[in-house]
Amino acid sequence: MVKALENVHVVITGASDGLGYAMAEALLDKGAKVAVSYPVQGQN
Repeated sequence: MVKALENVHVVITGASDGLGYAMAEALLDKGAKVAVSYPVQGQN
């Protein structure tokens, strides 16, 4: 099976939960390479 987003690179900010998390999972399932960032609790 060929993945629709193979060779696509995506950066998602705020991917620790909610919409960002769901988008990261969906893009990974479609074959994209995904980089995520999210804030660490207690650090400014």
